[in-house]
Amino acid sequence: MKVIRVGTRKSQLARIQTDSVVAMLKDLYPGLQFEIIAMSTTGDKILDTALSKIGEKSLFTKELEYALEKNEVDLVVHSLKDLPTILPPAFTIGAVCKRESPYDAVIFHPKYAGQTLGTLPEKSVVGTSSLRRAAQLQRKFPHLEFKSIRGNLNTRLRKLDEQQEFSAIILAAAGLQRMGWQNRVGQLLYPEECLYAVGQEGGCSVPVAVHTVLKDEQLYLTGGVWSLDGSDSLKETMQTTINILAQHEDGPEDDMQRVSITARNIPQGAQTAAENLGISLANLLLNKGAKKILDVARQLNDAH
Repeated sequence: MKVIRVGTRKSQLARIQTDSVVAMLKDLYPGLQFEIIAMSTTGDKILDTALSKIGEKSLFTKELEYALEKNEVDLVVHSLKDLPTILPPAFTIGAVCKRESPYDAVIFHPKYAGQTLGTLPEKSVVGTSSLRRAAQLQRKFPHLEFKSIRGNLNTRLRKLDEQQEFSAIILAAAGLQRMGWQNRVGQLLYPEECLYAVGQEGGCSVPVAVHTVLKDEQLYLTGGVWSLDGSDSLKETMQTTINILAQHEDGPEDDMQRVSITARNIPQGAQTAAENLGISLANLLLNKGAKKILDVARQLNDAH
């Protein structure tokens, strides 16, 4: 029986995600055997520095990429938000699983159970490892202070519960669901409060976010950029028609690996329309001054 070696990070959350992917692969390919190979990455090892200040790219993927290049594994499983903006040569995203909840969730210190971010006392400290979250929420809740918090989910929850430093922390709702900790969610942050991540975008030091809706073959894409403190921002929405049920026919111009994603079951026209929508929205934001906002955000992040 052929063995497929699957690379993953060692963290408990990454293993849960990888195990679920391997279970789906076993159902699809019952004649194959799968071996999971776990390893630590740079982002797992450096826990005393904010992600946006470590100064390296591919923090949670580099070691796995090396293993793939050296043929030590046959494929790797990532959280899409950990992928670098540009994949190494000859690499492709072979499949994207159906996304779980894209929203961010607030976990409160036990003494603030039943509260929301809006009702926390003045100067309450909220922990998050994401500039995207901090910038948007600082703008929405100016009475709060946002501070970097690192570590796996167990570590962050322990810091919240056992220390008095944080009144609340922000985590991905999907991770909490996978860990079975839905009961700790005190508040879900919907797009009107905090737009969510679209894969990795521009890295850990760029406060950019999106919200997408597909309805009646219309794909609506909202994108935004923020200054580090949220005081300056731009947000726009565009739409395009997406027909994912159209008959797919390969042609001379048909490229099965557009933007490093292999998607043989999605019509080329739908892929192109979605990609062009993202490019058009990015250009619209840039034309309205997004580059200046992001350049300042990078400079301030590097300086501090």
